[in-house]
Amino acid sequence: MGWNRWYSLKSYVKSSLWLVPFIALPLYVVAIRIAYLFKQWLIWIEPWPWGVAGSQRLLETIITMTLTFVVFTFGSLLVAIQIAGGQLTPRIIATTLLSDNAIRFTVGLFIFTLLFATGTLARLETDTDRAIVGIPVLLGFLSIAAFLYLIDYAARLLRPVSIVLRVSEEGRAVIEDVYPTMATEEADATATDPRPSARPDKVILYRGRPAIIVAINKNALLTLAEKTQSVVELVPRIGDFVASGEPLFRLYGSRFPEESVLKTMIAFGPERTLEQDATFAFRIIVDIAIKALSKAINDPTTAVLAIDQLQRLLCFVGKRNLTRETILNQSGELRVICRTPDWEDFVKLTFSEIRLYGAENFQIARRLRAVLEYGLQVLPDFRRPALEAELALLDRRLAQLYEFPEDLELAQTADSQGLGGSTPSTLRFLPGKPSVSQ
Repeated sequence: MGWNRWYSLKSYVKSSLWLVPFIALPLYVVAIRIAYLFKQWLIWIEPWPWGVAGSQRLLETIITMTLTFVVFTFGSLLVAIQIAGGQLTPRIIATTLLSDNAIRFTVGLFIFTLLFATGTLARLETDTDRAIVGIPVLLGFLSIAAFLYLIDYAARLLRPVSIVLRVSEEGRAVIEDVYPTMATEEADATATDPRPSARPDKVILYRGRPAIIVAINKNALLTLAEKTQSVVELVPRIGDFVASGEPLFRLYGSRFPEESVLKTMIAFGPERTLEQDATFAFRIIVDIAIKALSKAINDPTTAVLAIDQLQRLLCFVGKRNLTRETILNQSGELRVICRTPDWEDFVKLTFSEIRLYGAENFQIARRLRAVLEYGLQVLPDFRRPALEAELALLDRRLAQLYEFPEDLELAQTADSQGLGGSTPSTLRFLPGKPSVSQ
């Protein structure tokens, strides 16, 4: 199995809601045999308070109860996921909701309890086996507790603040993986186009169904390029859409890796994922913000919650070295080129659409200014030009929108709460004030 197929399988397993409940099937087959094999070592309450008829009724009740839990959980959860996806963004369904372990393992417990109670009931004979009947009874109590926990957990999980926080956490981990080193002014100043000046010696085109590049095996690409002493350039970026016939690789050198092997180093999918895509977390949170700002929903407070996490991510990525496009061998020779987003990409993605759709709202205008002024304070000096340009665009946009001077002054005041903070932002940018760059 090639790396791309293995990666796709792993991603499917991580985002599949049904897999853990399905594993409960073979687990039950093993568990009930072990239980009957070692039943003499199982100690329960004696005497057993129910006879054969009572034990049968108890097991039937557990079966009915767990079956109801399963039906209710899947039915209500799917409806809730669709509603949350419609209100926030559909991109949260696969990236956060379907891959939640608490939901999957709780449903797995329901299935296991249902099967164990059914198997015990089928084996119940004239004498009540206290040890074996006690196991599904205990599992039934655990299922009741797990069901009550799941209701509370799902209600908390589907809140906008929980969704944006989870996406922000995953985005931070991806940024740390893609950009492992801290930013320095020297590295930023020496950043150039990594593509060789010569024309490529070979171009490999993509052949297949239209898809999104979701991941790259960079280490394997480096190994292949090193073996052939060539330079491998991946033309699209992670998260880009590619159609059949479009350039996928540009190769430089006299010897090249095999085309079929190169293509197994790229994982494709129907939509972007958070695993290696550094900007996708920004994209999801921005989508949540601008949907909340739509006239149909008109929920600027949710947009402010999204901007809170955008500030966190933007300041985190602004302190990283964003020039990791080239991969060198141990001798310092260029071997692989994989383009990654730069600082301007992150800044425009964070502010442009929210400014366009939300500047007419006081909360959004004030919160965006607070983010920009905070970034000007805490980020290195060489990150300031892009932020200052966005601040100027915000001022020009506000000047177009607000006719009354009082409204314009209110909109141009930084406020970390959007509207209602007791005082303006205490981290407003002052020219000449040193920034915190560590």
